[in-house]
Amino acid sequence: MSDFLTETHLSGYTLSTDPGRLDVAAIHRWLSEESYWAKNIPLATVERAIAHSLNFGLYAPDGAQAGFCRVVTDRATFAWLCDVFVLPAHRGHGLSKWLVRQMLAHPDLQNLRRHLLATFDAHTLYQRFGYEPLDRPDRWLEIKKDKPYG
Repeated sequence: MSDFLTETHLSGYTLSTDPGRLDVAAIHRWLSEESYWAKNIPLATVERAIAHSLNFGLYAPDGAQAGFCRVVTDRATFAWLCDVFVLPAHRGHGLSKWLVRQMLAHPDLQNLRRHLLATFDAHTLYQRFGYEPLDRPDRWLEIKKDKPYG
């Protein structure tokens, strides 16, 4: 595992992998109240997910949490991009593109066999970075629990 700590800047915004900077309460609030994939997710679940992921915090010029994404990865063969968001007040500045670009450039995510993600409505965002529909969806299986958080 790399000790690499990325911190980059764009138009006053900061992107960092420092877990100590994350506003977990703000992340939980958005995921549990606004996202379509994690409605009602418990705070303890978000905390555990963050603790076991490579996290990218996006911060506004005033230092407040402006966005987030996390990557579930073994840092050797596989990465799953998830929980990607930019808060509404910070949209329209190219931050989601910057967030994904910087995530993909992270040293621990290079030369992996597979990067995955799931999205309902942001296909064009991710396709510009090389994500494509599954080549062989017939090979993939899942266990899915509808409304696991209530």
